[in-house]
Amino acid sequence: MLNPADSGFLSRLAAELPDGRLTSAEARHLTEPRGRYPGQPGPVALPRSTEEVATIIRACAAARVGVVPWGGGTGLVAGQVMPEGPLPLLLSLEKMNRLRGVFPSENTMLVEAGMILADIHAAALAADRLFPLSLASEGSARIGGNLSTNAGGTAVLRYGNARDLCLGLEAVLPDGSIFHGLKRLRKDNTGYDLRGLLIGAEGTLGVITAASLKLTPRPAANGTALLAVASPAAALELLGLAQSRLAGLVSGFELIHRSGLDFLAETMPQVRQPFADPPEWLVLIDIGLPQALDPAEALEALLLAGHEAGLVSDGLVAQSEAQRTEFWTIRESIPEANRLVGAVASHDISLPLSEVPRFIAGAGAALAGIADWRINCFGHLGDGNLHYNLYPARGRKRGDYDALRAAGTRLVHDMVDAMGGSVSAEHGIGRLKVAELERYGDPAKLAAMRAIKAALDPHGIMNPGAVLR
Repeated sequence: MLNPADSGFLSRLAAELPDGRLTSAEARHLTEPRGRYPGQPGPVALPRSTEEVATIIRACAAARVGVVPWGGGTGLVAGQVMPEGPLPLLLSLEKMNRLRGVFPSENTMLVEAGMILADIHAAALAADRLFPLSLASEGSARIGGNLSTNAGGTAVLRYGNARDLCLGLEAVLPDGSIFHGLKRLRKDNTGYDLRGLLIGAEGTLGVITAASLKLTPRPAANGTALLAVASPAAALELLGLAQSRLAGLVSGFELIHRSGLDFLAETMPQVRQPFADPPEWLVLIDIGLPQALDPAEALEALLLAGHEAGLVSDGLVAQSEAQRTEFWTIRESIPEANRLVGAVASHDISLPLSEVPRFIAGAGAALAGIADWRINCFGHLGDGNLHYNLYPARGRKRGDYDALRAAGTRLVHDMVDAMGGSVSAEHGIGRLKVAELERYGDPAKLAAMRAIKAALDPHGIMNPGAVLR
């Protein structure tokens, strides 16, 4: 049974901390991007050190007060807000944003959890290195949240998820003890992998306070192309062709449907679109090459090979860094255009690659039997992650579909599950998908998760209601 973070608790906690560590929630702490879950206005802790985080967690454990970790507030499954239950303490690591060290010869970097992802990119660049985790929200997302949700992004195909880019962690566990796992080692076979357990746990097993990150040498040259394809099946064949010709050098392979381009034209006409007649399906491919190789030549050769194979009907290869940025702006603006149109239901799903074309065709046909919604299907085809979202038909409003939203989502998720996919590819579970995890999760896995949660957090203070009910 949890207790509220009332004035008595806050007075006792304040006596254990330096001045200025406790404040009241601001509007940014009480919302999440989808606007479905309001947070409870209450106290916010702003620690400056791992020891202060440990003091806060020990106090919360003793008083049985819930703790909701808060990073940049960009999570899409409501893991950062607690809309009901005893008033929690919101724990923000935004003041713990220091770069602890860069080791270029090791290709490693030590950062605190509150460091903004874009600042990590800049620090890596200053050392002539690359930290390849790339997200649309990188200007405000913080690395602690990225790791806590095992964030994906646009470069997973080449570099992996956040878990693959982390060597070690420092974290405070639910009893207030500090896990000193901040190692810069590629090999460490000394028992259970607590690093891997805490990454993706969404703050339910502890608070990540710092991380040892993998860097990589920067490609000597990068290239980007937009290629028109007839179908998702053609896009998948093109991916295979690209990987065979440019083995290990394809950084991103994004699938874009015409609906996304239409939404951009409708809501963000300032985003320049290079095709006068937008194709039904587009692929954005991004490559990074070593010295002595020309990315434009490589992509033009791929375009020609794709055309000869009947996979590509048209295409543009970026001839400058400015044009590369222009192509990526199209892809990265689609989520904002989606928000402006207003989704009835959004789905972050993943599928075995070979099932992607069958899912897209089958889901579209089946959903048409429920309602007349528009579908925008786009995402990271290279790793099988689709953002499959439903929108009102032209001239209609989201509210017209309130009674149909659950049926649409159930159909999509049932099909994904039947095809061996996942109903949460890169966004996590949070509070939005707790019931989905219960419905589709493997029983043995769920039992093990509950046992781990009970062992590490017996009083249930860490992010109550997220991931596990």
